[in-house]
Amino acid sequence: MNVPANLKYSNDHEWCRIEGDVAVIGITDFAQSQLGDIVFVDVPTVGETLAAGEVFGSIEAVKTVSDAFLPVGGEVLEFNAAVDADPSIVNKDAYGEGWLVKVRMSDPADYEKLLSPADYEKLIG
Repeated sequence: MNVPANLKYSNDHEWCRIEGDVAVIGITDFAQSQLGDIVFVDVPTVGETLAAGEVFGSIEAVKTVSDAFLPVGGEVLEFNAAVDADPSIVNKDAYGEGWLVKVRMSDPADYEKLLSPADYEKLIG
């Protein structure tokens, strides 16, 4: 399983990368492999401010629908238009082109509470 060392992770299988005061968030390679072929991603929360752990959208695969949780609190600034147009990008490139949302963090300390790559690898076994 691919677990990049430059990211932090949530117990809910989201990854987080910081760019200034903005967090770029997606689902992990493990999560996309468990979901299977992703056919639709819905993010109705752009423009809303949510707390860490709140649902920001849903991911629909061929056989299931899963909630997507914010690993850090803040204002949802943007939903990835490329994923909106072609959700299978998440399966192909979960850590790159398949990012889901950008969030202006309300509390940078949320990021520090996330799992390190080593701790995430322990979580997924």
